[in-house]
Amino acid sequence: MEVEVAFARPDKQQIVLVSVPPGTTAIEAVRLSRIDQLFPEIDVDNIDMGVFGKVIKVPAEHVLREGDRVELYRPLKIDPKQARANRARKKA
Repeated sequence: MEVEVAFARPDKQQIVLVSVPPGTTAIEAVRLSRIDQLFPEIDVDNIDMGVFGKVIKVPAEHVLREGDRVELYRPLKIDPKQARANRARKKA
């Protein structure tokens, strides 16, 4: 079956198509994609992951389905609530 592994930085984005056997977990697909060779900052064992925008709590246990897209999430630089408050203060 085929799944995608996606990662994005502000300057570069990549989606890697990977053929995996049925029963493959999210973390296994990320390792098979070798996306960490394109983005050395990725720590496969500690990066947050999701499938189509829904966060996966335990990537090593989440079994993928045909056509799933595993997304790797960068850490936030600022809390979204704080960012909104800062924008509101600038407008005032």
